[in-house]
Amino acid sequence: MTTFVLVHGAWHGPWAWDRLTPFLHQAGARTITPSLTLDGDIGLHAHVQEVLTALDTVADDTLADDLVLVGHSYAGLVVRQAADLRPGLVDHVILVDGWAGDDGASLFGLAPEAFVHAIQAAARTGAGNQVPAPAPAMFGITDPDDAAWLAPRLRPQPLRTFTETTRLSGAVDQIPGTGIYCRPQTYAFDQFAAAIGYRTIVLDGPHDVMLTHPQALARLLLEAHAFQFNNKKLQD
Repeated sequence: MTTFVLVHGAWHGPWAWDRLTPFLHQAGARTITPSLTLDGDIGLHAHVQEVLTALDTVADDTLADDLVLVGHSYAGLVVRQAADLRPGLVDHVILVDGWAGDDGASLFGLAPEAFVHAIQAAARTGAGNQVPAPAPAMFGITDPDDAAWLAPRLRPQPLRTFTETTRLSGAVDQIPGTGIYCRPQTYAFDQFAAAIGYRTIVLDGPHDVMLTHPQALARLLLEAHAFQFNNKKLQD
């Protein structure tokens, strides 16, 4: 059985995948949606540990045939470090509009200056170590019903998650990777994925595509993993 471990991005929670998981289940896959703690001054490395806990749960499960680790947006950095620490467990890393880079990358290091300044200014309006959640429109959610669903669920994000840098040994680079990027693009997610050697696939939809196009994204996740699985069989 294929298990998809779906890791949400900044300001979000496991609920971000609620519209998508039924389509993966219909295809016979299993899903795990870990929650990244958003309290206080927590950083990226603490989030990596939370994902590792979810991965280790799968490792103890005899039903798990292969494991796909999926990171949306900020979680692209998180899942790559987690995969680097569990290279024998993760079969495929998929980024969905994901920030990603080599060892020492951080979201602030990858993002344009205007983005960094906007986040820093937003943090100053609150406790200083927390970034208030943007409006749904910042995630490409413009439909009034979707925006009304999303807005009350968003939570402040610890500033440290944007500044803390990844620690990668290079093991993650031996794991097949795919970068799904949304169009129209908000940031250079296709370039981030291509720069680390990932196959890139475009999907028409906003940044929070798992909310607006859950079936299309689920289909693409399944197809992307099938492509990698068949490639591996040919190589073997």
